[in-house]
Amino acid sequence: MKTNQTFDVVIVGNGVLGLSLALTLVRRKLRVALVGESNRPWAASTAAGAMLGCFGEVTSTLLKSKYGRLKHEFAVRAVGLWDDWLNELGDGLSIDDIRVADGTVVIHNTVGYSKIDDVNFEAIRKSLIEYNEQFEDINPADVKWLDPDSGSRPAKAIYIPNENAINSIKLLQDLEKSFITYGGTLITDSGIRIESNAGVVDALVLDSGERLISNKIVLAAGVKSQDLLDNIPDVAERIPRLVSGYGVSALVSTKDGTTPNSVIRTPNRAFACGLHLLPRSKGEVYIGATNVISPKVVDAPLIEDVIFLLECAHRQVRKDLSKGNINCIQVGNRPVSLDGFPLLGETDLNGLWIMTGTYRDGLTLSPYLSREMAKLICGEVADSDLEMFKPVRSPIQPLTRDEVIQETVEHMLATGYESDWRIPAGWHNLIEYNLHTEYEKFVKNFDSVYTPPAELLEASTKDRNILKMLYKYYNAVRQSELV
Repeated sequence: MKTNQTFDVVIVGNGVLGLSLALTLVRRKLRVALVGESNRPWAASTAAGAMLGCFGEVTSTLLKSKYGRLKHEFAVRAVGLWDDWLNELGDGLSIDDIRVADGTVVIHNTVGYSKIDDVNFEAIRKSLIEYNEQFEDINPADVKWLDPDSGSRPAKAIYIPNENAINSIKLLQDLEKSFITYGGTLITDSGIRIESNAGVVDALVLDSGERLISNKIVLAAGVKSQDLLDNIPDVAERIPRLVSGYGVSALVSTKDGTTPNSVIRTPNRAFACGLHLLPRSKGEVYIGATNVISPKVVDAPLIEDVIFLLECAHRQVRKDLSKGNINCIQVGNRPVSLDGFPLLGETDLNGLWIMTGTYRDGLTLSPYLSREMAKLICGEVADSDLEMFKPVRSPIQPLTRDEVIQETVEHMLATGYESDWRIPAGWHNLIEYNLHTEYEKFVKNFDSVYTPPAELLEASTKDRNILKMLYKYYNAVRQSELV
């Protein structure tokens, strides 16, 4: 590679969001460089179940605020674009070529915590009705592949025929191939520093020491985007910091070589995206469920998380999964901002853009966000709704403090129930009361105004690094408001 190449746009991050944006821009005849290591270490895309989840991800909390409802609306818009998006990749590609599951079955079983599972299951139905989306209430016994432990059997289920899952690895390969075909430049290196001149970005410096010159640089590298932001602290201080929503998934060969036709999942619970299982290849299923907030990327799974995942799958979905073979254990790092919402738009440094913080929704949102971000980068009028999630902002506070505390308590209890805890009668209320008291005391002592979302609140009580990140961000916001 030549030193000091010049590009119209340089994109850091070759996951699904970075690739989608790069492809959208190169189709506009722009000179685009896409930077990222070929094996995509720490990425969320490669370890994802790749459910085109929109309605199955809905929670009652999401629908409580304008911010949550807008995020859901983004997903609805994105799902409507997927067929055309794939068709435009070339070679006659369609969603059928990369689809691995036909529709989604959401089960409501006896494992979860009623205050979460009941309301989230109904929130899914409510949203389906509101958007006039096709669905069917079904008898769980009619889902032929479903065979859970008797103590975990579902009482209700919904079938959503248009909520499919795709092969994320093949999607990435097809996006990359199309990007190269249109004349894009792939650079298999890491960006280590952003240079600027007179308040405008000037170049991205690579680990090799080479410089990619451009006055438009986009950070779309998920959690690792934070490494570049840390090198420009005066720009980064009022942007919600990115942490990892670390998750474990497994590829398992089934005992009898069969797989379900659809995604089988629970509602979101226990700070996570719900237990989900789906076909991946002949005789192989993908299993996912976990989400743990970490201040930095995670590259190896904890044994306790793997045990929890596999136990949930064979107990809640199919008993004989325990007789299957584990083909692969995967780790992904979802990009989570400190207020839980996406970072979309230009920073205070002219020409430096951010497109990440999408948490569990990056793959689903990719056709929509790449289209709208491309418009912004090219100086065109884009969807004004993106303004709500501009990177430089005060913390988004969609819920009251009391609501956040109560949600944190309920998800902690849900974790216990899903782990099949056994506690004496009467202790449930005592545990709930003590958790509520402790969280209430913690947030009161920590900050008088701002309250992080439930998963960040819980994580900050255990990890001082996350606590320091929140404190630093809140303090920077206050200082800027005083200027």
